[in-house]
Amino acid sequence: MVSVASPAPVHRITVYSREDGSYRTPELPFAGPYELRVRRIGWKDLTLHETAQRPLDFTLTRETDPAAVAAQLPANYWVKRVLDRIDDSGQREEFVRQCAFCHQQGNLHTRVQRDPEQWRKVILLMGRKGGMISADLRAKLPDIFVDAYNPETAVPELTAGMDDPDFGPVPAPEVRQAVIEEWDLGGPGSMQHDVMYHPDGRLYGVDMPFDKLHRLDPETGERWSWDIPTGDLPLGGIFAGKGDTPDPSSNERVGPHSLQTAPNGDVWITLATGNQLARFDPKSEQFEIVELEHGFYPHTLRFDAKGRIWYTISASNHLGMFDPATSEHHQFRLPARTLKQSLILYAMPLLLWLDRHVDLRGEVAEGDPVRLPIPYGVDVSPDGSVWFSQLNEQRIGWIDPDTREIEVIDTPFPAPRRLRFDSKGALWIPSFSGSRIARFDPKTRRFEEWELPTEPRGTETPYALHVDRHTDTVWICGTASDSIIRFEPQTERWRVYPLPTRVTYTRELDFDREGRIWTSNSNGPTWQIEGGIPRVLRLDPRGVAAREGQMARAAH
Repeated sequence: MVSVASPAPVHRITVYSREDGSYRTPELPFAGPYELRVRRIGWKDLTLHETAQRPLDFTLTRETDPAAVAAQLPANYWVKRVLDRIDDSGQREEFVRQCAFCHQQGNLHTRVQRDPEQWRKVILLMGRKGGMISADLRAKLPDIFVDAYNPETAVPELTAGMDDPDFGPVPAPEVRQAVIEEWDLGGPGSMQHDVMYHPDGRLYGVDMPFDKLHRLDPETGERWSWDIPTGDLPLGGIFAGKGDTPDPSSNERVGPHSLQTAPNGDVWITLATGNQLARFDPKSEQFEIVELEHGFYPHTLRFDAKGRIWYTISASNHLGMFDPATSEHHQFRLPARTLKQSLILYAMPLLLWLDRHVDLRGEVAEGDPVRLPIPYGVDVSPDGSVWFSQLNEQRIGWIDPDTREIEVIDTPFPAPRRLRFDSKGALWIPSFSGSRIARFDPKTRRFEEWELPTEPRGTETPYALHVDRHTDTVWICGTASDSIIRFEPQTERWRVYPLPTRVTYTRELDFDREGRIWTSNSNGPTWQIEGGIPRVLRLDPRGVAAREGQMARAAH
């Protein structure tokens, strides 16, 4: 990978070299000085500082230090060592689902050597933040971490064969045509949880720790930021608890989580910890806030053909509907699997009140927590029905917007997350802790599954996917492996695009008018990202050749 970056604010362009080692960048949209970085697993990084655009030749040197080579590997290589040490398949799934839902497990910062007692403290801290695991697994994990991440054994095992010229994944020739562009967006501590491409050609992102909405014009590089109104909410919003220790790098009160464009061009946002929806008018640059009457933690949202917003409400197991045209607003309670779950969900307002007066969250983190359903992804079928996933319950479901009938369906795979429909009405679903994707036919109720091609197999955590409805190509977040994955259902052909920034934790995908893929590096905590600043990125699978073809046609 050959990356060329402008000074702050950073705009980085990355291309892959061809089989013969040659490479070509598109015409750079910025003048010098710039930094050029060349990177390949198994070789030493090469960095040059240049003042003008000109042809550059260079030769990489093999990396001979096994520890340095092991550090170059994506996090999923390391986390496989943890999975191999968990005997119970159910606990392996639980570990992935609960211990990797905000950041990569196994990256440079999470595989730090700690003694068992330090690991126990880390695990309890994660439990307070929502990553709650069963008491039995919690008791086993400290010793497993110590053993799995021990560099004396991990490094030689991970780097066996490092002198092989093809050590590390080599992208397919089609992949090496691509161009990836990254822009810094926000500052230290920021996190672009989700991004959205707007029909006006600009990208919007929500900065969850700082309650901001950002906008990027990729043509000019211009960036804007707006503070989202927070009212009198405290740090932590409605989830502020007695035992909370405020994060010094965060100012979160409303917690903007996800966003979508309305038919009229407005931007609508779920405010997860503020328990609100927000409308942003790009013309007036003003916000409007809509309060939720029921439920807690509005999550992912989508628009139906009538311009209504459908959104999941994760903490309380609801699905919401808001009509901006009429202000009609409903929250629908979704089915729970057990009576115990139902009782806890009905008691949620009381439990949040108690947590503000006693450290209830700490007690839950140290106990054996009840698994709640967690409504997560949502999408609207071409026939108008609204479908959702329940992450923890291995279920998807649907609601009829007219009759309000609700049905849930068990999936043959765990942890369905952010799902999407294709042009033919098939529902595509990522299995976050199952390292696979599935296609579901709502008419026949039949599932088809495909294991993701990420190596080592079984280590990928696909947070989200999106379907290009022009071609029905499926694009998937390679959340554990610093990659974006492409799947063509007609031929069942896979393509894996390695990303240039290490610890790129991706959560949502979108397409622009030219079919390019947009996403964000939304690792939490942000400082785990290489460089420490969150980035948004655009992947153009057509690459330099397509741009040159467009220029030639324009000249002709």
